Amino acid sequence: MHKQYYIEKEKVDRLVARKNQKTQWYNGIYDRYEYPVLTREFAPVHWRYDLDEKTNPNFQERLGINAVMNSGAIKLNGKYYLVVRVEGNDRKSFFAVAESDSGIDGFHFWDYPVVLPDTCPEETNVYDMRLTQHEDGWIYGVFCSESKDPDNSDLSAAVAEAGIVRTKDLKTWERLDNLKTLQSPQQRNVCLHPEFVDGKYAFYTRPMDGFIETGSGGGIGFGLCKDICHAVIDDEKIISRRIYHTITEAKNGAGAVPIRGKKCWINIAHGVRNTAAGLRYVLYAFATDLKDPSKVLAQPSGVFLVPFGEERVGDVSNVVFTNGAIADDDGTIYIYYASCDTRMHVATTTIDKMEDYLFNTPEDPKRSPDCVKQRCELITKNLEILKEEKQV
Repeated sequence: MHKQYYIEKEKVDRLVARKNQKTQWYNGIYDRYEYPVLTREFAPVHWRYDLDEKTNPNFQERLGINAVMNSGAIKLNGKYYLVVRVEGNDRKSFFAVAESDSGIDGFHFWDYPVVLPDTCPEETNVYDMRLTQHEDGWIYGVFCSESKDPDNSDLSAAVAEAGIVRTKDLKTWERLDNLKTLQSPQQRNVCLHPEFVDGKYAFYTRPMDGFIETGSGGGIGFGLCKDICHAVIDDEKIISRRIYHTITEAKNGAGAVPIRGKKCWINIAHGVRNTAAGLRYVLYAFATDLKDPSKVLAQPSGVFLVPFGEERVGDVSNVVFTNGAIADDDGTIYIYYASCDTRMHVATTTIDKMEDYLFNTPEDPKRSPDCVKQRCELITKNLEILKEEKQV
């Protein structure tokens, strides 16, 4: 074995063994952590290098890894699993499983990436899998299935559909038909609700006219289908709309699979607006009814989580994105998010904190004068409290 192998492997082992800890950053809603939970440097050496000294005498990297991002998340048998989007140097993405005992550090990749059944010859790229542990007993993965647009000569023109697979162990995967939505020509950021709704499978969709532009797509949709193996949604109801001069102005989409709380379903989504520096992706949250997940109960104003510091730098700057979260039995929530299409992070909160945030944070009043009024009312209330505190 080339001596450089041991040097490179020790680098990976050191990253996996590194302990993570909460930062001093505070907003009372969630905690951020000092280190990413996964980066491209976590990729096993045997994924990237030919270890045969005869065919690789200079120990050169043969199949490089560019980024590790946008992971689905699930807890099974006491361990935390991320099904991660791994992007190679060739720009193609694939899925790989990383596991941890703690959920905040120690994540290490399995020896092999996920091998999906190759049932779509036109499919060029797959990415951003949401994992749903459904009440029917299966674990479903819903991901973006990307193909070249056959009706457009532009080499960047693509078609996005929602691919569906299912598994029991994250090792053997069954490919089902891609989701069909009769109202929308393209779909991205689709996830499956974890419970039946009216005896049917429920999907959160993001209807789009094109691959990048939403066009007439109004926001996050909600639709039902009878047969998960041949999923067809006839009608999409928009439950979280795009709104002018807000964080969802350009587009928005489902994020992690909704979490069942005590009062509501906790939804963590992403919103996009345009800036002089390009599109900015942030996370926001909203609450839906436990009996009717298409009914929104609360929509706190503004952003839930944005990129800070080094999180703002990467392949696609000024972006955070989530498609995976885990709720533990003790009420702890692990939110896994990517920054700048480059690396994976975790933030932790609780169901109680999230429901406090959802139901007690005021909604966006939509206009600057009303926003000022809203803030002044808070300031007046607080100054009265501080005045009373001084008098005690």
